[in-house]
Amino acid sequence: MTIRYLLPGLALVGLLFMNAPVEAQETDNDFIDGVVEEVPEDIYKWVQSTARANYYFNFRRMSYKVNDDGYIDLDVLLVPALCIYDDIQKEDVISKRRWRNQSREGYDTLVGRADYLEFRLTDGTVQVTERVDLDELSSLSKASVDCKFYRAILVYAKQHNSDIVANSSGNLSPKDQKLSEDELPIMKLDLP
Repeated sequence: MTIRYLLPGLALVGLLFMNAPVEAQETDNDFIDGVVEEVPEDIYKWVQSTARANYYFNFRRMSYKVNDDGYIDLDVLLVPALCIYDDIQKEDVISKRRWRNQSREGYDTLVGRADYLEFRLTDGTVQVTERVDLDELSSLSKASVDCKFYRAILVYAKQHNSDIVANSSGNLSPKDQKLSEDELPIMKLDLP
């Protein structure tokens, strides 16, 4: 699917990332005029398409949580994600807002949604922090769109763990520095 108006629509969901300064700082010249032809492949990895949307995650901003002590928490993986809608899904979102008597101001340029995912690797859970839905990865249907999307992110994370550590704005604790690759929470996680 070709994306014509990414910035105006994402401005609508941009509030999600106001509490995530790392994401908010990223700029791209393609966004200056507010029009792009597609989601930038050097920032976002496409995972799948459904009849109504395309799913991406931001591999450049994927990182581990950094605790107050400045150490990286290898158990908490933070992932910004995009879901780009087709015209029917856009209308569905707008209709649902109308039915709920919610404001539709600015929704004329809607292109999708942005989510900020928090994977708790030891617990095997994922939380969409803006929607505050908590799904047990093990209870998701293997055929579900969400399960396939989350699994693709975790497979990528396993394959690029050192890059994710480098993207995290902290240091590994002395204890975590001694962990072998097999002992890392991401490597021990049973994928859904």
